[in-house]
Amino acid sequence: MPLPLIWLDGRLQPLTEARVSPLDRGFLFGDAVYEVLPIFGGRAYRLDAHLERLNRSLNEIRMPPAMDRAGWLAAFGALVHGNGGGDLLLYVQVTRGVEPERNHVPQPGGRPTVLAFVSPLPVIPAASIERGVAAVTAADTRWARCDIKATSLLANVLLRWQAADAKTTEAILLRDGWLTEGSTSSAHVVRSGRLLTPPQTHAILPGTTRGVLFDLAAREGIVSERRPVAEAELRGADEIIIASAGGGIRAVTLLDGAAVGGGSPGPLFRCLHAGFLATKTEFSTELPA
Repeated sequence: MPLPLIWLDGRLQPLTEARVSPLDRGFLFGDAVYEVLPIFGGRAYRLDAHLERLNRSLNEIRMPPAMDRAGWLAAFGALVHGNGGGDLLLYVQVTRGVEPERNHVPQPGGRPTVLAFVSPLPVIPAASIERGVAAVTAADTRWARCDIKATSLLANVLLRWQAADAKTTEAILLRDGWLTEGSTSSAHVVRSGRLLTPPQTHAILPGTTRGVLFDLAAREGIVSERRPVAEAELRGADEIIIASAGGGIRAVTLLDGAAVGGGSPGPLFRCLHAGFLATKTEFSTELPA
């Protein structure tokens, strides 16, 4: 649940008093992008990677950056410290703003709507780390520009719902026989000691936690390859690893009811997860009070 104070259009204000126009293009068209980043002990994890991806998403929908780095630092600092700091999950959304009438083609001169709020960082149950999680496969029914972190997430919602109906943690997506990612995470396959990840295309979000895995693999001497991963490789994997800002790094040990590898988190997952925990301070940025 979001904490009491939010950042909206340049100021900190109570969530219960915040108002956004019904004519906002984010509400009417999903004409907006967003970011989600973990806050560990009041410090923003991988801040610059998240801001770079936010600006990339804005550029892809033909919007300029909403603020510079100093502006985001001030906004995030006010929001995080105003809500007491600690371990949080920060959500920030930039829409194309309000227009006087509903029109598919954006009108010039609009002012973006900038919203940010924080919630307590989800606690991943210890059992999920020790035993892994279950997932199902699903056809990737999302649009053709998944590399843009857009707020129009209906397809992801339906896919994640499908996983929940199956009493699993995630839906791992396949498009024309090839792995793309999870409905809310990046997906990685381990075969013969190598970490395999689909290459960056328009069908895949450039995940920041996905990037952390590549950095950790290099540190630990684990060979990683960014190449197409066939469905057969996914189903025959020694290990499957999913990664996201809110969920961290988790092992999938049951896929469509079948055990993955030995049916428990494997050695590469355990190595990468330990490395991930160790980077919480190293990869984070102090936020001004």
